[in-house]
Amino acid sequence: MIKVRSDEPEYAYLWDKETKEKNRYGKNIELTEEGDDRRDKSLNINCDAGIGENPNRNKQHGFFLNADNCIGCHACEAACSEKNDNPAHIAFRSVGFVEGGTYPDYQRLNISMACNHCDDPVCLKGCPTRAYTKFTEYGAVLQDPDICFGCGYCTWVCPYNAPQLDPVKGEVSKCNMCVDRLEVGLKPSCVSACLGNALDFGVIENIPENRDQAITEIPGFPTTDITNPNIRFQQKKQNHREMTRTDSMPIKYHKDDAQGIYTPVVDEKMGKKKHWNFRSLLTSHESAHVIFTLFTQATVGAFLMLILGPVFGLAGFELLQEYSVHISLVLTIFVISTIGLYKLNMHLGKPHRFYRGFNNLRLSPVSREIAGVSMFYTGLLGYAFFALFDNAFMSFFAQLFAYLAVLSGPIGLFFMYKLYRIPARPFWDHWQTGTAFLGSMLSYGALIIVAVSIIALPLSVLTELIPTLAMIICAGLLIEGIGHYAHAKDMLVIQNEGAASHYRQTTQYGKSYQLRNGLLAFSLIAAGTIVFTGLSGIFGIVSATVLAITMLITAAFGRSLFFVLVIPTTMPGAFFWKNDGFVEHARETGLADAPQHGVVYERHHAFKVDELIETIKENSLSDMLEHIKRIFGKKEDPSEEKR
Repeated sequence: MIKVRSDEPEYAYLWDKETKEKNRYGKNIELTEEGDDRRDKSLNINCDAGIGENPNRNKQHGFFLNADNCIGCHACEAACSEKNDNPAHIAFRSVGFVEGGTYPDYQRLNISMACNHCDDPVCLKGCPTRAYTKFTEYGAVLQDPDICFGCGYCTWVCPYNAPQLDPVKGEVSKCNMCVDRLEVGLKPSCVSACLGNALDFGVIENIPENRDQAITEIPGFPTTDITNPNIRFQQKKQNHREMTRTDSMPIKYHKDDAQGIYTPVVDEKMGKKKHWNFRSLLTSHESAHVIFTLFTQATVGAFLMLILGPVFGLAGFELLQEYSVHISLVLTIFVISTIGLYKLNMHLGKPHRFYRGFNNLRLSPVSREIAGVSMFYTGLLGYAFFALFDNAFMSFFAQLFAYLAVLSGPIGLFFMYKLYRIPARPFWDHWQTGTAFLGSMLSYGALIIVAVSIIALPLSVLTELIPTLAMIICAGLLIEGIGHYAHAKDMLVIQNEGAASHYRQTTQYGKSYQLRNGLLAFSLIAAGTIVFTGLSGIFGIVSATVLAITMLITAAFGRSLFFVLVIPTTMPGAFFWKNDGFVEHARETGLADAPQHGVVYERHHAFKVDELIETIKENSLSDMLEHIKRIFGKKEDPSEEKR
């Protein structure tokens, strides 16, 4: 237990006496019942076995912000960072703002935000390593950086930008509710440091003294229906009908008179001019995801066609069973798949901890994607090995591994699609994500077979195979094109962060977007021409080559746009702090070299073989079996608090 100072001011102490039974989401505020074995357990803070005497210890707590009082001094940020010894580029609590009106009728609304320790924490369900736990003590959602392997998925799914991925350490950390202070009856550090008496803390739904309002919606605060956050606001000053952000996000907030709330709409602060932005598009931090998703989808599609094509009697696919062609194609698929997995793994903050990606198979689509893709890769590896031997005994094992790959590959791609259906990122949360992935599987899978076949088969025997593959390419491109059209149409209607992403797509990356669309249409026409004319000979080879080049450019631009454009439903930043535009500027100009700016360069982390070996040595076979048992054990209800 931490030592309480003798001169601790009165406002630093928790004040709750009576509490309500239910919160506004219909959940119990008391998180345990009498006799629950989770009661009266130590949080073991810094290996201290002591138990706090707070009578409300097992009740859901939360923050209260009087937005009218917040002066934007950032004292809460400073106190939080000092308490947690955070570097300049990491802040568990941050202050952003929106503004409205013009001089002299100007208004600035400050919002101080940290983790909201939600009733339904999507970070907990999404994390593949199970680094998150929602405790019955204070309802705190705590995260263990030592378990984290730095994939950053929790930063994607959280609507409030609470989890912070540290590029230097390669791990995520976040607000811990200052549970060590709560145990001795003190409020969190940020609350105690607030100069304007804007922040408060206590059992949720309890309105602090001298306050008479507790609402969940203010301009700039994301929707609450994703996670049911435990934060309440007071804001009684009249806002302007339109409140804008000062960061680079093309979003503003417009008052919906019917509902009485502010909804995000597009702010055309970038103008109408179209740009290329090749550099930021093709060299983004998410380039590893671009390569992994495209390569995995293509290899799964190619392998399914290789194995199932002859089964379904697709014209020309029997040619692929010729030994030398078959082996060449299998090895090509294996190499491409290996490159994709390598890029994904080295993208992690701690790539040597890749094995932890299987920890949350019960809840996380990331874990399920990893499991499906890993099983596909295992099946592909086994098939590639046994297919090298041209005899019946080895063929039997080759077929077993082929079945494993055929079954697991689509499962991996399905959960790859599911992990991007994120409510906090409306640009992704659309069925077009599925058509894009399915289209890539068909078209680029067929493209792999075309490339290998042209090299390995004589021109005279390609007449039947090429049109069939062109038909599959045509189908994939058509599916993808229909999805893109519907997505663009819907993004113009929904008027949220997805619409803002589409605005960036047609302006900041407008020329790249048009190039992608034009090449997609050209590729579709070219593939259709091959289908109907049955091109063969040298002219057919040239046509197929041109088609391949246009398709590869389309894939690179299209998938890069998918990752670069997404705008999350996150809190507004300031001109410098929490502003993606300033971060990009600082890295380009060298300002990031000065640590006081709170910006660091992106970096890749080494694969620490020695640490992996040491981990293997430290864990016995029984420990590993127990861990596997926990992974595949009884599925937990994510709505239930757990230790």
